[in-house]
Amino acid sequence: MKRIAHRITGFNIIMIACFLLLTSSTQLLPTNLRITVLNSLGNAEEGVTVTLYATEDNYIEEKNPVQESQLTDAKGRVTFTKLEPKPYFVVARKGDLDNNGEGAETAPLQEGRMNKVNIVIQ
Repeated sequence: MKRIAHRITGFNIIMIACFLLLTSSTQLLPTNLRITVLNSLGNAEEGVTVTLYATEDNYIEEKNPVQESQLTDAKGRVTFTKLEPKPYFVVARKGDLDNNGEGAETAPLQEGRMNKVNIVIQ
């Protein structure tokens, strides 16, 4: 009986060690980016198309977005999930309004967090 208990305990230790090894090399919490789009009066803008780019060249040429473009909700927000912790370039556009020249690059994202950015379209 003692032998079985000892094996189970040893098995549990091995499982915990494996779990720790796996989680140390992978991210437990995803790195997300919530963008809130505001108009020049500071009000949230619904129905704005927001696109995220990983490089400045892709941003300038508007090609190879990181994920599919999203439309802002009634609170002017979109959320991009499972991102790398690095800076991104944002294009926000609704009709003839956009964020051209108005803070298109984010700060480097913090890993494992919900990062938040406001973008103004004019």
